[in-house]
Amino acid sequence: QAQLVESGGGLVQSGGSLRLSCVASGSFFSRYIMSWYRQSPGKQRELVATIAPGGFANVADSVKGRFSISRDNARNSVYLQMNSLKPEDTATYFCNCPTLDYWGQGTQVTVSS
Repeated sequence: QAQLVESGGGLVQSGGSLRLSCVASGSFFSRYIMSWYRQSPGKQRELVATIAPGGFANVADSVKGRFSISRDNARNSVYLQMNSLKPEDTATYFCNCPTLDYWGQGTQVTVSS
C-alpha cells in the first residue's frame, strides 16, 4: 500500500516561512503529478500547488509569489516552500497524488498575527 507522509508544519509568526515535505512510499511517485491542498475548519479543501513529473508547476493565485512547489524524484519527495505567511494561510496541508487518489494524513500550519 502506497503512502504519503507529510512533515514540516508548525506554528509561525506572520511573515515567517515554513517548508513542508511529503515523502511517498512505493514506485509510483516519479510518474505522476503531485499536489498540495489545504483545508481550514468550515472551509472546502483548496488546491494550493501542483507539479508535473518533469517539474512544470502551478500555484494558486492566493499564494502566488509566496509559495513554491518542487520535487525530488530520486527521493520520492515533494516540497512546499511557504514564505511571507499570513494568518489566513492557517490550515491543515495535505499531500496528494491526484491520478491515484492518494492522500497523506496532513500537517498543521498555524500562522499567528
